[in-house]
Amino acid sequence: MLRQLVVGFVTAAAIGSAAVAQSAMAEPMNVRGDVVSFSGQTLKVNTREGETVDIALAEGAVVSGVSRAAITDIKPGDYVGIASLPMKDGGSGALEVLIFPPALKGAGEGSFGWDLKPQSTMTNATVADAVKGVDGRTVTVTYHGKEKTITIPEGTPVVTLAPATKADLTPGAVVFVPVEKSTDDSLTAKQVVVGANGVVPPM
Repeated sequence: MLRQLVVGFVTAAAIGSAAVAQSAMAEPMNVRGDVVSFSGQTLKVNTREGETVDIALAEGAVVSGVSRAAITDIKPGDYVGIASLPMKDGGSGALEVLIFPPALKGAGEGSFGWDLKPQSTMTNATVADAVKGVDGRTVTVTYHGKEKTITIPEGTPVVTLAPATKADLTPGAVVFVPVEKSTDDSLTAKQVVVGANGVVPPM
């Protein structure tokens, strides 16, 4: 389960969201970066912040990939995860869109702070309407009885999940890893999202 976007993704073919139970002694965080190496159950990653970290993959850890999708693939009734930023003229502008597989519908539903960029949020919700308007593309989503309209600018990455295995965790591969940081600063992960065929996990 991809913690809150991903609140956790929770199926062997998924990256998505479904709440991951967090230990009271562990701090949830996300690691984004390039694989340095993968040996045994240890994944070494150069993070976007310039650090090199070791991540211990938990027993049964799930590896998922991402593949390209298009704005036209977003249909009413689909379940999506959209990272967005507030726009100057009001509303929200998407940074990326993840179309979840049907099996993950409802996982991690809601809208909450996200660490992709400062002030960004992640909204996991059901598509109520998707239109292309004069001023660009927008999608209206619903969650917990609330409604939110998000603009999807041209060039915004739109992806869906794809099969992947630990064999894809090769040096240079780009990964997104929701981890738990223990009090001794060690990192543990139950899921890894890895880029393949030129597709980078945008979340």
